[in-house]
Amino acid sequence: MNQSFADTAALLSDPGRAAIALALIGGVALPAGQLAMIANVTPQTASSHLARLVGGRLFTVEQQGRHRYYRIANAEVAHAIEALLAITPHPKHVVERVTRDEQTNGLWYARSCYSHLAGQVAVKIVGKLQDLRILVAHEPRGYRVTRNGRLWFAQLGIDVSQRQASDPKFARRCLDWTERRHHLAGPLGSALFDRFRELKWVAPVRHSRAVRITVEGQFELQRLFGSDLGRKC
Repeated sequence: MNQSFADTAALLSDPGRAAIALALIGGVALPAGQLAMIANVTPQTASSHLARLVGGRLFTVEQQGRHRYYRIANAEVAHAIEALLAITPHPKHVVERVTRDEQTNGLWYARSCYSHLAGQVAVKIVGKLQDLRILVAHEPRGYRVTRNGRLWFAQLGIDVSQRQASDPKFARRCLDWTERRHHLAGPLGSALFDRFRELKWVAPVRHSRAVRITVEGQFELQRLFGSDLGRKC
């Protein structure tokens, strides 16, 4: 077990492989050539890195024509990467720059984390959902959806069964690497993020996993959660 754990941890110890993993944490699939450019390595080196990550079951690969597309294997891998980011020290000058200019550092404000919403907005939403007793912390890593919570989600267009409401794997806690607090993951987190996109409350930022809150989204999030949601602080 110790050796297996060490081998898995070593897969992310190389800066090139770490850059590739961060490029894919948003849940998208990218070709090897693009990942080589992102990691600033040769195509041959990228192929070697990708083979190791696939072999270690952190990535999956799909062939489409002449190209191979790579993605994070599953949500558990994405959560592990996000948790590592949460304990990674951030230089003071980076934090100060983000505080001054949220617009150019949108990842800190709102972003995708695999298939759910992360960042300052996501953490605030979870806080409000707990304040409203829609979600209740359920140890060790989940939330329980209350009876009122089921009604609340139904009004938003998300059906939550009684069995799902008490399943800690359905509403997961994911440690946010920028906020150092939890946001909502698991199937419920994915459903909520999908619903926000369907309603056009959030929209993707091109060539980034950052997302922006639309004008309608600002209004609706403030209506649901209060005046400090939907706008940058």
